[in-house]
Amino acid sequence: MINTRRFILFGLVGLLLMSAGCQTRSDELEHTSVARFMIESDSTKGAIQVVLPISRVSLRVAPKPVITEFDIRRVVEAEVAMGRCLLFQLSPAANRDLYRLTASNIGRRLVVVINGETLGARMIDRPLEAGTLFIFLEVPDASLPDLVENLNATTMKIQEEVERRG
Repeated sequence: MINTRRFILFGLVGLLLMSAGCQTRSDELEHTSVARFMIESDSTKGAIQVVLPISRVSLRVAPKPVITEFDIRRVVEAEVAMGRCLLFQLSPAANRDLYRLTASNIGRRLVVVINGETLGARMIDRPLEAGTLFIFLEVPDASLPDLVENLNATTMKIQEEVERRG
């Protein structure tokens, strides 16, 4: 009888610990936002078809991101003449890559994918060299503050992990 009670007690404690652990992990994942930038491709071979959520614009992009979550240093919500957008501040190395990429891809679009969802595209009309990248997203303006907070929290975690691994 005592062994049965201990078994049940240990089982319940184990279940509580597992459910608490699962809850913590899902909370972390819920607030994680990963941004990656893809370049529009003029080739059908190997390209991925993506569609923007509101305008339904369909684009072909190269399958490999040109800017990843490791390149982003900070994200800020910005108000410009055309409306609200996000400003991505990049690492110095990513900034140099962005300049070369945009200089050789004028007329194509840079597409932002956040958590696997295509949310915005920016026409490349000139080489970008300021270390910042403005892009409009096809999401309600009211969702931008939370998205910025989540992107920055993810960026901080990534930077801390990279520094820790040295």
